[in-house]
Amino acid sequence: MSGSGASVNGAVATGFEPVLEAFRLAVEHDVDTGAALCIRHRGETVVDLWAGIADGRTGRRWTGDTPSVIFSCTKGVMSILLARLVQEGRLDYEARMTDYWPEYGAAGKAATRVKDAIAHRAGLSAPRVDWTRDDLLDWSRAVALLEAQEPLWEPGTAWSYHAITHGWITGELVRRVSGFPPGEQLSKLVSVPLGIDAWLGLPEELHERVAHLVVGPTLRELNLRQAAQARLVDVDWLGRAMTLGGALPPELVGDDDGFNRADVQAAQIPGAGGIASARALAAIWSATVHETEGHRLLEDETLDTATREHTSGAPIFAAPPPWPRWGMGFQLDSAARRYLGPESFGHDGAGGQVAFADRKHRIGFAFLSNRMEADDPRGTAIVTALGRVLGSGL
Repeated sequence: MSGSGASVNGAVATGFEPVLEAFRLAVEHDVDTGAALCIRHRGETVVDLWAGIADGRTGRRWTGDTPSVIFSCTKGVMSILLARLVQEGRLDYEARMTDYWPEYGAAGKAATRVKDAIAHRAGLSAPRVDWTRDDLLDWSRAVALLEAQEPLWEPGTAWSYHAITHGWITGELVRRVSGFPPGEQLSKLVSVPLGIDAWLGLPEELHERVAHLVVGPTLRELNLRQAAQARLVDVDWLGRAMTLGGALPPELVGDDDGFNRADVQAAQIPGAGGIASARALAAIWSATVHETEGHRLLEDETLDTATREHTSGAPIFAAPPPWPRWGMGFQLDSAARRYLGPESFGHDGAGGQVAFADRKHRIGFAFLSNRMEADDPRGTAIVTALGRVLGSGL
């Protein structure tokens, strides 16, 4: 499937050709970068496409099995693990965090409810003290820092996006309730049963398989504007939410920095550090709404509760609209992130990654790219094309 840009490989089922065209447009300017798209419909793969370069340093091409860092799409996967614990009767969204994690209650956090902690209302969106890369890589140290921190606002009364810290909040909950670190729980519950390539804590010997991430021009320009604006405030809490005060670069990656590093990929960083192929991610979301490879991860009754809106509207630290919406950690359809409609839930990720499920159409969707852009229309355009196809009666 050749065109003016990167050559598109793979296949689409009859009727899904408009999605192929949308993907082709998404990668038409890729020269040293690439992307992948996988969609399952009622458990079956109907779109499986990839194009371009996985590593511009070596010229290694993207394949159907190329894994990539999925950034905040990881939050959606963690929300699945939590919802499964709720489904099993082992976790209650309405309970206090301290019912499962007593140390969490320090420094004025004792009354925090699980539902608030996982829906960006915990007051721990950014650290008060600067973190180092060693803190980032050490699970026990990261958890201890969050335990000790006084919240930035009264938990439950407001929200701000917990860009990186969200992962240790959800991950330690998973560890306390299940008895397994989140990466092991993901493997046991999801990756092994579905037979997919998805990790939280990548085996170091697999690092060379992962797509190398590149900062695109729109993301670079956005970070320059945000850095200029940050100088006008006393504390840049939004910037600190991304960098943890220095543990990560503002763009989250560099040539050998941030989530391009082997040691960062090997660590369990559940707010942004998941690694998966588009095929794997689509299978995970498909299995939340339809039996996939013989497995259904979540029941409809569980989804009724987990996808009920809990966070919306203006955040406590000023940010321009439109603003996203969340249920129990799941990102819901909104003007800020368009999915297929009100029955969709998932999570997008930095640089243009998009992954979600849709209950009405029984869809599992994943679009991944190693060219990181800001306010990225690529995934949204593909979702729009998919909506037109499904609206035609398929």
